[in-house]
Amino acid sequence: MTTEAVVTGRGGSVRAPRRRTGGERRSYVAAHIVLGVGALIMAFPFLWQIIMSLSTNAQVQSVTPVFWPGELQWDNYAEVFQRLPFLQQFGNSVLITVIRTVAQLILCTMAGYAFARLRFRGRGILLAVVLSILMVPSQVYLLSQYQIIQNIGLLNSIGGLVLPGLFSAFGTFLMRTAFLAMPAELEEAARLDGANTFQIFWRIMLPLATPTMSVLAITTVLWSWNELLWPLVVSSYSTQMPLSAGLATLLSDRTTDYPVAMAASILAMAPVLIMFIILQRRVIDGLASSGLK
Repeated sequence: MTTEAVVTGRGGSVRAPRRRTGGERRSYVAAHIVLGVGALIMAFPFLWQIIMSLSTNAQVQSVTPVFWPGELQWDNYAEVFQRLPFLQQFGNSVLITVIRTVAQLILCTMAGYAFARLRFRGRGILLAVVLSILMVPSQVYLLSQYQIIQNIGLLNSIGGLVLPGLFSAFGTFLMRTAFLAMPAELEEAARLDGANTFQIFWRIMLPLATPTMSVLAITTVLWSWNELLWPLVVSSYSTQMPLSAGLATLLSDRTTDYPVAMAASILAMAPVLIMFIILQRRVIDGLASSGLK
């Protein structure tokens, strides 16, 4: 194995190959072995889920693990559409996720800019109230949210599922941090050119906050797609449930068809996985620029 070394001469800099030493080769191979083992450990649950979805229920519940079924049971995937209104629940999940993501991008971005850049009476108290929500588990105010949705007649509806997730304290805090990191000279220069507050926000600050907005969109999509407790509480009809709640109905305290449940989980996970593969570079760049881990 070789690396490139820069050699400077009269003709300029020339990259010449440099042979790795024995210690460097051993470190290189050891690092790839460790990374390969780590990748295998992380991917094993997903691979095991695929194997279970193609097995029989007897093989899944066998005391001795069956690492590869003899005959692949592709009928388990067809069974999902018979057990669940899968396409309707999939549409509900997409609609809920899109509405929540767009709403949080608008509301959290505007709130974050206001808390970071604008000066108004009671700003510190209001910010403390918003950020205090981060310290309270969502289960604490679940009952009060349910009573509000019930009183306005939104039970078993898309509106009742969407409404509590239109705004988040985390998104506000994330966007506020992004706007605080921007230099004040940009605003001063824009005001000298005659720009008002909204024009500064829309034309100058918002484009600079695009990487952080990408992080907010990614986290909102993942949270909304995987949310389970609130859909189970507020919706009792299978046709009004998102996929996360619909999958829970496949599990029973008596008998559970685990291969069908695994097949349904893979189908539900596929859109998010495909989105991550397509937007992998943007996802990584956004997370790295925001410092979110």
